[in-house]
Amino acid sequence: MFDTHAHLCDPAFAEDLSAVLERARAAGVKGIVAVGETLEDARFNLALADREGELVAAAAGLFPTILDRSRAEELVRWIRAHRERLVAIGEVGLDHWKIRGESDRKIQRSIFGRFVDLSLELDLPLNVHSRSAGRATIEFLIERGARRVQLHAFDGRAASAQPGVDAGYFFSIPPSVVRSPQKQKLVRRLPISCLLVETDSPVLAAVAGERNEPSHVARSLAAIAELKQLPIDELARAVESNSRRLYTAASPSSSALS
Repeated sequence: MFDTHAHLCDPAFAEDLSAVLERARAAGVKGIVAVGETLEDARFNLALADREGELVAAAAGLFPTILDRSRAEELVRWIRAHRERLVAIGEVGLDHWKIRGESDRKIQRSIFGRFVDLSLELDLPLNVHSRSAGRATIEFLIERGARRVQLHAFDGRAASAQPGVDAGYFFSIPPSVVRSPQKQKLVRRLPISCLLVETDSPVLAAVAGERNEPSHVARSLAAIAELKQLPIDELARAVESNSRRLYTAASPSSSALS
């Protein structure tokens, strides 16, 4: 199992991160993509990946509600400088839940566009946030020519996801699928060939309000298997293959997803 989106840098793990990673190993998790929302997160993730390289792979991004072009450019420079030690650019994207004004959304699209262009320049996957902006995000990605894309915890309609499927994008499913009719409809509609699993730790747990962690990615896998009416071993092999297709070539120096 590969947890393709987790915030290991979150303060929720400050006191017991080592134990969290040990539980992940014990549960059979073979790799975790540690995403970030700021430059500070990116530095944390890279240091963690250096220490836990057999399990953790680092990503770097700017959360889409941070409408600061100077911070975005600082991260662009940092990602270029550390490209060989990263497996993804993320978390980046669009957020129409918190960002409502058109002028602010224009800034958001501009910043997201910088990261899409960077992913093409460096051949790094994008780990994408699209809260309340699923259709707009996929349209934007296709217009900019994005190639290697993961739509994390997609909250749009299944029909809105179809252009992303056609473009070869992947959709990652968190444990909250067990309590989300929207995510259940999405899983039923999407082909297995574009599905990944994630936790979005420490949020989106199977139980609302419970702290999530990478070991819980097994709950995502079990829920998808039930919804797809497939043996869990068959599904696990397919999702593992998808994870490797998206991430294995991203960083020759990381073993967490190889």
